[in-house]
Amino acid sequence: MTSELLKNAFAQGRKGFTVQTLTGTSQKIIGELASHKADVTLISEELQDGPEAGSRVLQKTRDYHATSAIMLLRSSKPERVISAFRDGARGVFYRSHSLKSLSKCIQAVHQGQIWASNEDLEHLIKALSNLKPLHLNNSHGIPLLTRREEDVVRLIADGLKNREIAQRLKVKEHSIRNYIYRIFEKLGVSTRVELILYVFSHRDGGN
Repeated sequence: MTSELLKNAFAQGRKGFTVQTLTGTSQKIIGELASHKADVTLISEELQDGPEAGSRVLQKTRDYHATSAIMLLRSSKPERVISAFRDGARGVFYRSHSLKSLSKCIQAVHQGQIWASNEDLEHLIKALSNLKPLHLNNSHGIPLLTRREEDVVRLIADGLKNREIAQRLKVKEHSIRNYIYRIFEKLGVSTRVELILYVFSHRDGGN
């Protein structure tokens, strides 16, 4: 799945895409990123300067807030998936998957959705379950959530459903729904998947 193959495939059979390709080393690509106003950036983990050089490009896309990044991986290895989302990816895609699926992936990410398989989410949830205690702070070090809200987030990251969280915290299930609503409002997310990715990508700031 080379850059030219992708470009030609989208040009021939898929309307709504304008495709530009950047090739070379991670340093070269980073240097050219600013001049490309991409809505979605598809980044290969393997570049000319190494099998994991794409992660450096992915990290740099955080400086370009108008673009949403997708990491192109060879396989669903837990450490690669976790690293991709921690570095700011909004989706991960695999070279073995079809171009038709890639088209759907790009459209979903462009619409603000997360593209991740159940296996990818399992990797993230398993990693999150080992990140305790959980604290999410803003840039001034002020906690974003109350202690009870942090408890709810931790249990969501452990894979528990609302009813199970309510039983664990000994409160009514509707109270958990209210907690989750306030958590979503505070963190600017709208789904459990986005919440998990938010926690994972911001976790380092709470240490």
